[in-house]
Amino acid sequence: MNTIKSYNPRAIIFWIVALAHKTILNKLWLIKVLPPLLLIIAWETASQLGYLKPLILPAPSAILKAAYYQLKSGELIHHIGISLYRITKGYAVGAGLGLLLGLLIGIFKRFDQATTLLLEFLRPIPLFAWLPLIILWLGISETTKTTIIAIGCFWPVLLNVIAGVKTVDKKYLEVALILEKNRYQTLTKVVLPSALPSIFTGLRIGMGMAWGAVVAAEVIASTSGIGFLLMYSREMWQPDITFVGTFAIGIIGLIIERIFNFIEDHLIKWNKSNKSSNRKGRLK
Repeated sequence: MNTIKSYNPRAIIFWIVALAHKTILNKLWLIKVLPPLLLIIAWETASQLGYLKPLILPAPSAILKAAYYQLKSGELIHHIGISLYRITKGYAVGAGLGLLLGLLIGIFKRFDQATTLLLEFLRPIPLFAWLPLIILWLGISETTKTTIIAIGCFWPVLLNVIAGVKTVDKKYLEVALILEKNRYQTLTKVVLPSALPSIFTGLRIGMGMAWGAVVAAEVIASTSGIGFLLMYSREMWQPDITFVGTFAIGIIGLIIERIFNFIEDHLIKWNKSNKSSNRKGRLK
C-alpha cells in the first residue's frame, strides 16, 4: 500500500503524455500512417452512405470480415503458402541465373561482347508474350509456373548486377593494382562489396516481379495459389475476397521488403551511412 501511495498521479499523467508524444504523435509516424488511414475512413464513410456499390467496391469493414473468415477457415493461408512455395523455387532459379550471368558479363569483357546482342534482343519481350510458348513447351504444370516466375525476376537482377559491377569506382581498382592484389582478391574484396548495393536493388525488384509473375501464372493455369483465389472470387462475384487476396499480396510484399532492408543494412553497414546522408540532403 505504501508503494502505491508513493506514486504521484500527476507524474504518471505527464509520463503517459510524453510517451504518446514520442510514439503516436511522432512526425515520421504520422506521415506514413495518416494518408492510408484517411483513405480508409473516407472509403468506409462513402460505403456506409451508399455512394459505393458493394459488388464493385466493398467497404473496408466487409473486406476485414471476409479476411477473418478466410483466415479462420485456413483457405487464405493455404493459397498464400502455395504461392510462396512457387515463388521460392522460381526466384531461386531466376535470381541465381541473373546473379551469375550478371557477374560474368560485368567482369569479363569478351563475355559481355558475346552476349550483348542476344540480351538486347530478348530483354524487350514482355513476360506475357512468353506465356503461350511456355505452356506449349511445358504444358500446365508446376514447371511452367516456376519458369514464368524465373523469367519475371531474371531481368531486374541481371541488369542491376551488371550495372553494379561496371560502375565500380576506378580509384578502388587502381588501389588494388598498386597493392598487387590478384584477380580473385580484387573481385572479392573490391568489386563485389562495391556492387552489393546495386545487387540488393536488383534482388528487391526481382522479388516484386516474382509476385506479379506468380499471380499471372496462377490466373492462367492453376487450381490453387493467391492468383487462383483472385480469379475464382472474381468469377463468383466476391469482390471482398478479391480485395483480401490483393491486400495479402501487398502485406507480404511489404514484409519481404523489410526483410531485404534488414539484411542489406546489416550486410552492407557502410552503405547505411550513405543512405542516411542522402535522406538528410532531400527537401522536407
